[in-house]
Amino acid sequence: MESARLAAEATQQRHLEALHQIGENRSAAGSSRASLPRVQEWSLEDFLQHHPSRFDGKVSPDGADQWMRDMERIYDAKRCPAENRLAYTEYLLAGEVVHWWSIMKMMLEDSHETITWELFKKKFYAEFFPDSVRYVKEVEFLQLMQGDMSVSEYTEKFKHLGRFHTLKMAEDWQCRKFENGLRGDLKLMVAPLSIKEFPTLVEKARVMEKLKAEVEAQQRSQLKVGGPSGSTSKHDDKRKPYFRPQP
Repeated sequence: MESARLAAEATQQRHLEALHQIGENRSAAGSSRASLPRVQEWSLEDFLQHHPSRFDGKVSPDGADQWMRDMERIYDAKRCPAENRLAYTEYLLAGEVVHWWSIMKMMLEDSHETITWELFKKKFYAEFFPDSVRYVKEVEFLQLMQGDMSVSEYTEKFKHLGRFHTLKMAEDWQCRKFENGLRGDLKLMVAPLSIKEFPTLVEKARVMEKLKAEVEAQQRSQLKVGGPSGSTSKHDDKRKPYFRPQP
């Protein structure tokens, strides 16, 4: 009887130790899962809540580039996986663009190419924003001058065309390019400041432009009030010399 009791106690002890070990393993597994970043599933409905616009191809090359940039900004913000990016973008295609992509997919499949998000972007830009257009935009940026534009208008065009510059643009180089494109009168006021922060340079150019306009307006006002000096009256102009009649 004593030996049976001892055997039962030993068996029970082993069961308790096994249960305790299972509990420790589950606890360790739970903490390991908690330390991993949680990947949230992002459905098509979640994507459509951002109200993305459809693409029918009836836009300028700039518009096509902007549409793709808008799509990628949404995807990057939500950390959308690449395979979902392609599917969601295909859902937004409309009109003739749907037929274009269907034919393109058939050609890619026939050539045994793997259709990925990066491949779609490459084909999209080749069709709607080719390198020839991008090159023209880059040349336009390099030759950009302020001319008759205001500083605000010049800044907006500078930023728009600057995104097509293929080389990496350091901020100090960006400042010198912007500065060299200013009109001569503004450049003379801004260049000696040697500003190396682009927002600061733009704001300073706007201030100088405003001050210059105020000074010119004040000078015109003073000329209008004072009038030209040495003017003669109309009465004096109309007087004629007197001729004495002959007897």
